[in-house]
Amino acid sequence: MCRVGFAVVAANVGVVILIVGPAAARRVGVAAALIAVAAGPIWTATRSGPSESGVVSVALVQPGIVHDDLLIRQEELTRSLDRPVHLVVWGESSVGYDLTARPDVLERLTSLSASVGADLLVNVDARAGERGAIAKASTLIDRNGIAAEYRKTRLVPFGEYVPFRDQLGWLSRITAAAGQNREPGDRLVVMDVGGLPVGPLISFEQTFPDLARAQARNGAALLVYQSSTATFQGSWAPAQLASFGALRAAESGRPVVAAALTGVSAAFDARGSRLAWMPADESGALIVDVPTAGEDTVYDRVGNWVPVLCAVVVAVIVAVRARSRPHR
Repeated sequence: MCRVGFAVVAANVGVVILIVGPAAARRVGVAAALIAVAAGPIWTATRSGPSESGVVSVALVQPGIVHDDLLIRQEELTRSLDRPVHLVVWGESSVGYDLTARPDVLERLTSLSASVGADLLVNVDARAGERGAIAKASTLIDRNGIAAEYRKTRLVPFGEYVPFRDQLGWLSRITAAAGQNREPGDRLVVMDVGGLPVGPLISFEQTFPDLARAQARNGAALLVYQSSTATFQGSWAPAQLASFGALRAAESGRPVVAAALTGVSAAFDARGSRLAWMPADESGALIVDVPTAGEDTVYDRVGNWVPVLCAVVVAVIVAVRARSRPHR
């Protein structure tokens, strides 16, 4: 597919050539700008839609800012669902207990899954084991217990770990930098949710197109993001993070749902069209009927060809200029 960034850069280069280039180059600039601007609409108009393969109902739980018991609030919103769903998604850091050390909390979650007749995808953010290590983990729970787990692989610098902590650890004493490093996972995971392959990713990972591509190539039919932007309430950041879901959907050819602890929660179809949107100043359980149709895109098959192509073009230009330079 035509990458948005590539089209923007091409159009900008064309405009610059048009303004400052010589007469012959200006014609090239005009052509480049027109082609870049027209590429998106032409691609969209000529592209056939993905084949229909069904619809899956997903509930996105957004409790908002909770001053008492977050777990109870999320349980209440989940029980309030007014119709059956296939999957219930909670936001990032929605469970603050190590489920292997708290069988009582795990029992509450498995009972909740059984009562609503759907798997729960929660997010555990708690110290675990004798070392007290912390890892952000998307945890799939069904009526029988923990069915699958994915540990966040790309952590937020300073927010979830401090680089070179031995030298920079003092920052956590005077700022909101992470007091303890989270431990990253080492692989992506595709979860089987009642026959539907789901690719979970967590918060910051929504900004990385290669992770969505990898999940699509691993067989995921639905991309699920869990986030928490409580630190950025009242700013543009929650909406910006949610909007990345549209890009990831269009790039990977897979529908995207994103549940945020404090908003914005959203869903997009496989072409990036918005299906649902819950602003950050609202709370509740948002049920979305997501078309599971999807198709592999050029980006899925080829990868990051735009920067590689740009590097090749620059290398060729440099080589040609070097060879044509007169020798003294």
